[in-house]
Amino acid sequence: MTDKSIASPHAVHQLYQYRKSLSIKPFGARGKKLIRCDLCLLGVQFCTCHLRRTLNSTLSFMLIMYDDEVLKPTNSGRLIADLIPDTHAFLWNRTEPAQEMLALLESDLYQPYLIFPEQYIENDQSVIRQITNENLSNKRPLLVMLDGSWREAIKMYRKSPYLQKMPVLSFAPEMLATYALRKGSHEFQLGTAEVAALAIEAAGERLNGVVLQKWFDLFVESSLLGRNRRAKETLTPIIEFEMQYKNALQAAK
Repeated sequence: MTDKSIASPHAVHQLYQYRKSLSIKPFGARGKKLIRCDLCLLGVQFCTCHLRRTLNSTLSFMLIMYDDEVLKPTNSGRLIADLIPDTHAFLWNRTEPAQEMLALLESDLYQPYLIFPEQYIENDQSVIRQITNENLSNKRPLLVMLDGSWREAIKMYRKSPYLQKMPVLSFAPEMLATYALRKGSHEFQLGTAEVAALAIEAAGERLNGVVLQKWFDLFVESSLLGRNRRAKETLTPIIEFEMQYKNALQAAK
């Protein structure tokens, strides 16, 4: 883990700027009048960029994002790239997939795993619950995530043959249910970053998974404050979430 805050753009930030350049009108997100940080997309008064730290990790991520998903301030995929240095991000295209993306999936350096629910697998792809050295053949794990709504993710999977050629990392339903019980009831439940935290733990980096979960928790509370959806006196002070995140970072050193 680095000891300095990281304020430079990463792969998801770069994809955000690219997708934004393709838009002919501003993206009409909820809370569009809120003045947001250009990087974390939180309200400037709740910006968390100064707290960002990259983790020491042997894992890599690939985010394949559905159309305007990268433009949404509520998207949590960017939180993965905040912490995991070797993160790649691409827009999904049914007919013309990015050649750079396909090259990464075929690279001798990586062993890709699609993170996807087992019940939606439609062919004989192998399904695993954990990533071990025996699975890797001296390659670096590349965790592939389909970033969008569940309906969009299923469409991406079914319309993309290259996603149907790799092993699938899937979590048992009881594990997801137990995980969800640890969370309050909110619309971010089991977002992309939360699933990524589970995947990181399944790959043997438990403490890094905890850091990502705490980073997500801070993101959720900061987002809710920016929206002013709940009375501020009912919110746990944001400083508590900052401290939980910092403590997790310290433990992961």
